[in-house]
Amino acid sequence: MASSSLSHNSSSWTPMQNKMFERALALYDKDTPDRWHNVARAVGGNKSAEEVKRHYDILVQDLMHIESGQVPLPRYRAPSASFSTSRAIADEQRLLKNLKL
Repeated sequence: MASSSLSHNSSSWTPMQNKMFERALALYDKDTPDRWHNVARAVGGNKSAEEVKRHYDILVQDLMHIESGQVPLPRYRAPSASFSTSRAIADEQRLLKNLKL
């Protein structure tokens, strides 16, 4: 999920922080009061509300580029029907659905 622009963010994000960020976005939608403070608290690692919002803005830009066809989707091998891969894909789809852009 992390694109090159996410990795160039001014602060470093661990894979665990990115996972917590995704989960927090699913919990705290755009109508949540103090959304970015709540997301920052959920991410941890001393991330400020401003850093979290900036990380989100970069994610939205990346998604727009992908959806507009500006970024080619990777070619995946034929699925091996592994449970963990299927679950990861289902989790990713659920999180993207809940982003409420």
